Amino acid sequence: MLRKSAALKHAVLVNSCVVTSHVKQLVEFYRRVLLLEPRTSTDEYAEFATGVGVLALFSSKAQEAYIPGSAQAGTNKSLILEFRVNDVDSESKRLQGIVKTWVKGPTTQPWGTRSIYFRDPDGNLVNFWMPASR
Repeated sequence: MLRKSAALKHAVLVNSCVVTSHVKQLVEFYRRVLLLEPRTSTDEYAEFATGVGVLALFSSKAQEAYIPGSAQAGTNKSLILEFRVNDVDSESKRLQGIVKTWVKGPTTQPWGTRSIYFRDPDGNLVNFWMPASR
């Protein structure tokens, strides 16, 4: 039987962590893509406070030392990092010199959002989206 915590009525996702063999490269990529400065504690960890949640980047070497066999960097093909933006089309233009791998250009989705999809240097899928104009 599941019991709810007295403090929380449901689980709240506040942090997503990407395990990577290339922390410095991903920090620079997300610094440019998100237009945010990361908070770092070591060369093996950085986090970007995005307003609602945190995108963390963690060294695969440090993860292996911390919890052996728990994660493998650069192999994810099932998770999408999604960021709400003000203007998808403007972001698409701004990111042309930053993003190397585009998956789908600006498109209005049937569920009412406008999105662009691209991959970060580790191959993680990223979606910048906004509510579609009606």
